[in-house]
Amino acid sequence: MITFESAYRHCEEITWSEARNFAYGIRLLPTDKRQAMSALYAFARRVDDIGDGPQSAPDKLARLGEVREALDRTLGGDPPEGDDVLAALGDASRRFPIPTEGLYELVSGCEMDCSTSSYGSYEDLAVYCRLVAGSVGRLSLGVFGSRDESRAPGLADTLGLALQLTNILRDIVEDRDVMGRVYLPEADLVRFGCATDATGPKGALVDLVRFEAGRARALYREGLGLLDLLDRRSRACVAAMAGIYRRLLERIEADPLAVLDHRVSLPTWEKVVVAARSLAGASS
Repeated sequence: MITFESAYRHCEEITWSEARNFAYGIRLLPTDKRQAMSALYAFARRVDDIGDGPQSAPDKLARLGEVREALDRTLGGDPPEGDDVLAALGDASRRFPIPTEGLYELVSGCEMDCSTSSYGSYEDLAVYCRLVAGSVGRLSLGVFGSRDESRAPGLADTLGLALQLTNILRDIVEDRDVMGRVYLPEADLVRFGCATDATGPKGALVDLVRFEAGRARALYREGLGLLDLLDRRSRACVAAMAGIYRRLLERIEADPLAVLDHRVSLPTWEKVVVAARSLAGASS
């Protein structure tokens, strides 16, 4: 029989093993919030793994439909037996005012991945990003709480969009060559003289990546206004997660061609430094 303690422990193990960039921030939270955030991440990881899995698109959509049904049961108080991720998620949704529509948006975003491999405009891409990443920001806000419930959701959504654009830049080659997807807007690719499969002259690709990085930086500047609306530990968590991704963006912007050769990442020591500084800064 699954206990909530063991269910949350499993979710934390998933978070630490699969999402180090987020885990450093989540670890700065008090126990109850850390557990709830780990449950949210473990569910998001499950959905994302289906969307990025090797199955055919119809099979993925069928599995995502099953996730929706299981989510209905979980939020109705009857999670599938033996599923520790959903057990933890159901408990977290009862302990915190999590906007559960965001959980369904995550599923909708992965369903888009099953039917869409490119985006014509930035506006089109933003719709997708708000489903798969903005939703996570808004879900997280349900755990964090805020001092201004009218402003905070929009800022959390914007910050999620900034994080997702950073991911897209980091994963250009993997998304294209392994997943068959090009997330960079076709309008931007054409504007900078690149092909719609995100190939082209090196100079054009450099200009394109720096342009998209600038767009992400602007989103960070706006979205990080959320920090002023959070309590100290939640502020430290968000600052750490965003800080790690902003440093990653800085590396991409400094050497745009690197993302066309390998996945750009930060060393562990640098992530630890960012997390420590975020906790110290939140106390000031």
